[in-house]
Amino acid sequence: MRPAALPDRFMRKTAFLLVAWLTCLPGFQPPKSPKFAMTPEIQGALDGIRADSLRGDLSFIASDLLEGRNTPSRGLDIAAEYIAAQFRRAGLEPGGDDGYFQTARMAVLEPDPTGFVLHFSHGKHDLAAGAGDAVINTSAALDLDKVPIFKLDPSDESPVERFTAAEVNGKAVLIEFRRNEQRNYRAAMRRLRDATPVVIISVDTTGATERSPQGRLVDPDEPVRGAPRITLLSPEAASFYASLRAGLTDAGATIHVAAPRQTTARLHNVIGILRGSDPQLKDTCELLTAHYDHLGEKPDGEGDRIFNGANDDGSGTVSVMEVARALSRLPQHPRRSIVFMTFFGEEKGLFGSRYYAHHPTWPLEKIVAQLNLEQVGRTDSTEGPQISNATLTGFSFSNLTDFVGEAGKLTGIKIYNNPRNSDAYFSASDNLSLAEAGVPAQTLCVAFDYSDYHAVGDEWQKINYDNMAKVDRAVALAVLLVADSDQPPHWNADNPKAAGYLKAWRERHK
Repeated sequence: MRPAALPDRFMRKTAFLLVAWLTCLPGFQPPKSPKFAMTPEIQGALDGIRADSLRGDLSFIASDLLEGRNTPSRGLDIAAEYIAAQFRRAGLEPGGDDGYFQTARMAVLEPDPTGFVLHFSHGKHDLAAGAGDAVINTSAALDLDKVPIFKLDPSDESPVERFTAAEVNGKAVLIEFRRNEQRNYRAAMRRLRDATPVVIISVDTTGATERSPQGRLVDPDEPVRGAPRITLLSPEAASFYASLRAGLTDAGATIHVAAPRQTTARLHNVIGILRGSDPQLKDTCELLTAHYDHLGEKPDGEGDRIFNGANDDGSGTVSVMEVARALSRLPQHPRRSIVFMTFFGEEKGLFGSRYYAHHPTWPLEKIVAQLNLEQVGRTDSTEGPQISNATLTGFSFSNLTDFVGEAGKLTGIKIYNNPRNSDAYFSASDNLSLAEAGVPAQTLCVAFDYSDYHAVGDEWQKINYDNMAKVDRAVALAVLLVADSDQPPHWNADNPKAAGYLKAWRERHK
């Protein structure tokens, strides 16, 4: 039988060389992939995505037993083992450096309140705060003397969108946290990532910030991202904030914070591979991802103290597992490989995805796209009910949107552009880490905001499982469309917001 195979290999090589030559000709347009056909096998795989299966997984992932899946924690480790078991059950190949686990060694920094000083000087409105009224989040000692204060007011969206890095660099940024202005607050904090203020001071009188915070996570092999942060909890701090005008003020901040105490932690991304079937394309892959961590527990207080994180992002985690199980049932695997992955530490600053981008188990230049899933289970959005629809962050940043949109049409899910949030949330989840490495990467979301966001009420009983199953069928089909396409997704060269990511892609593919 072996001699009979030689002509086939010869013809494939000849065809490959011919296509390579043709692509060099002026005006050559490569042929498009054949139009997708919904086969009985694919339809059967999609039908295998079931609400009851998702409910069963999420009732465990978001149970009190896992104690909110803080990074690091015992509950997070249990979740990782559960995810690995589901990848094993689906028959996926292990994709980590230790079976299904990619192990990262991180440092945890605990604040040291010894000798804490915080003094704001502003005429009659001076403020002195003690360690009991402050939550400290720094990676090193801090000594500042009368640094100018720049006030950001999240109640006014315009200044949040307009301020530049140059205005806040070298300043102490003062911002108030308000429950009804969470979107603007988060938008401001995201924009501050690209600036270099010496400290960010949040004033919180809502009770949302815990007085005994969990440690700050840092990667000892990477530069620390973001400015030191202090949260003030006293009414006096709110009064001082109110006394200042927005923008650069004539007030100053004097702050002393001792260096934090440091411990180490071993954390895991969980990775499974559905190997591609095409000899030419199986060495390329796409990623389907979600983060499996959440916020942990309140350190004290009565009543429910566990942040179960069912929608954020237990819903994305169980969706990755369910899609993996569904696609693994196909009698013939897709042409490209599909890597299913869940990240640790998203809530602490995208740590799991950043670690993967810096230590990839699959060559980055061979990753054609990443579809990340966030908050796909709740339909009771603050923007109104979200039934049979979903959106993508960075909607026009790449044509990955076209693949997802086509899959949505075939499965009854409307993929729409949310003009208020799609671009604003592009940098808010684990797609950003891969995008910065050049990979076309976007996050699919059903509800950007809902009543229990980052609250103890985000529990598995509040998920719309029938709708999530329907969304997941669209996700699974989008993954298949990318995996079987001759032309993988690409960044939109006409969108200036995607220019930096396109540049990173070009540099990696020189």
